[in-house]
Amino acid sequence: MDIQRWIARRELNWQRLDSLLNQIEKKGLKSLRTTEVKELSNLYHLIVGDLTSARAHNLNRHLIQNLQALKARAYKQVNQGARQKKYLRAVKFYSWGLPATVQQTFPYIAVATALFILGILAAWLYIWQDPNFISLILPSRIISKVRDDGKLWMDSVVGIEPLICSGITINHNLKVCFSAVAGGITAGVFTIYVMVFNGLLIGAVANLVSQNNLAYPFWAFIFPHGSLELPAIILAGSAGLLISKAILFPGQYCHLDAIKIYGSQAIKLVFGIVPMLVVAGLIEGFFSPNPNVPNPIKYLTGIALFVILIIYFSRKSANS
Repeated sequence: MDIQRWIARRELNWQRLDSLLNQIEKKGLKSLRTTEVKELSNLYHLIVGDLTSARAHNLNRHLIQNLQALKARAYKQVNQGARQKKYLRAVKFYSWGLPATVQQTFPYIAVATALFILGILAAWLYIWQDPNFISLILPSRIISKVRDDGKLWMDSVVGIEPLICSGITINHNLKVCFSAVAGGITAGVFTIYVMVFNGLLIGAVANLVSQNNLAYPFWAFIFPHGSLELPAIILAGSAGLLISKAILFPGQYCHLDAIKIYGSQAIKLVFGIVPMLVVAGLIEGFFSPNPNVPNPIKYLTGIALFVILIIYFSRKSANS
């Protein structure tokens, strides 16, 4: 290899890269135009190859050190730019993309909500006709605690908030939501089961505490985190229904295209579900069971969070 000719051909690229990096280091990445950002990325990949070639041919040590330093500077800026781009995409998605997806998939959300409410009504109806039906839905320890002791079973979480927070968020809520989403691959059968069964649970618990005059403190506990947790479960159910729609009724699309389109919407809903569950878990672990917070405050907190959630999901894009 003609070393001098090789260096001469590449030296302009190195100088250009150094110039761009100097500009970034003085004025920041935002000082570059879009074309210059792309150029920076291309030059970074070129210098990586040049450094590999220089080492392979045992070129001048000083040259290799200079190329290595230039590569390190470029690597830092390119990766910083990539992180900023990801951050901006995330901000844009949670600002406008998620609300738009919720609005686009509202019919599926309505169906998931109806299935959930159906479970609640079915529980009330069956328990009204057969009081023993409640024992098929709820654990006996919960029934005994409420009926025999006249107390709510959540009292035991006070004092172990961090464990409860992580356990509820990861082991229960996430499991329920992702079961509802994954149920879409069963043509929606398992998704429907998850939605109706969770409605049955809520209906059975509501009936139990109502019969034993514990409805007021129970709903004071549920409202703060339930205002996020229950909508998250419904969104998960709608995501599962979207997947089942692609499998059963692709419409004008072939199955592969339908899965891509409806699956993309389902994934966007999942990205919305996760932060909702995390926040709900924090509230459920630290705020809901706190005996120092008056029940009226808990009710107001739950109502306020739900109203904020509705307003957020109703946002219209600035481009619409």
